[in-house]
Amino acid sequence: MKQRIWIVFALIVCMGLICFGAYNLCSRQEHMDARADVSSEGVNQKAEEGSDAGVAIQYVGLDYVVTPPAVESQEYDYTGFRVSFNRHNRTPNWVAWELLAPETEGEASRHNKFWQDARVEGCPSTSDYRSSGYDRGHMCPAAEQKWSQEAMNDCFVMANMCPQDHALNSGAWNTLENRERSWARRDSAIVIVAGPIYEKGDTKTIGNSVLVPSAFFKVLLAPYLEQPRAIGFVFPNMSSPGNMQNYVMTVDDIESLTGYDFFSALPDDIENEVESKASFREWNKR
Repeated sequence: MKQRIWIVFALIVCMGLICFGAYNLCSRQEHMDARADVSSEGVNQKAEEGSDAGVAIQYVGLDYVVTPPAVESQEYDYTGFRVSFNRHNRTPNWVAWELLAPETEGEASRHNKFWQDARVEGCPSTSDYRSSGYDRGHMCPAAEQKWSQEAMNDCFVMANMCPQDHALNSGAWNTLENRERSWARRDSAIVIVAGPIYEKGDTKTIGNSVLVPSAFFKVLLAPYLEQPRAIGFVFPNMSSPGNMQNYVMTVDDIESLTGYDFFSALPDDIENEVESKASFREWNKR
């Protein structure tokens, strides 16, 4: 009798594991289908409202970042990414997006038409950066929005920009952006959050009170691997020579620097595991 009970129990467990695996596969496909639907909806709505309207699209995915109540934050959804904007600094606190492998390619053309979103309180204009000596540094890069012309147009919103040293923007930051696209192709998708880091002594501004950050962070999560992993980088807002590995930090370390809580929607055991480790060797495998 006991043996029969154990056999039944084992069968139930096996069926549960099979169902769980099927659920994960279906959820992944549903997510990708939803992204396509959201993109199509955004293109149609933008066409109806006009190219300069700016449109809030419901972002699909994890709740990537929890911002402390003490931090000034307006959150806006654009096609393919979400911005938490700080009207006092006149820059984003952070920008978050998920990069699917198919989204690393596309036909959308880059146009360099930066635009001010009138909905966003404190959003700078293009003139605030003119002759400042700093680049309009994309947090969510244009090269990762080629999958949709709507996404490409949206990523030039000034709420996605920070004053960034040209040597960093065209150097180490650009190198990391290129690397993350290859990681997305390899791992099927990665989640990315990027933003400025301000220190108490940061008072330098450009234009109409746009605060210049001391550094920039980026955290990355590969959530669909059998063993999910995460990594963080912090670059000073200047030329950052040398190996990328020199700028690696754990997500826990960057949470301590910024006060944000990243990837909190993950199960606690997975979140604690991935945020406490940062193996550049693992991430950089072919």
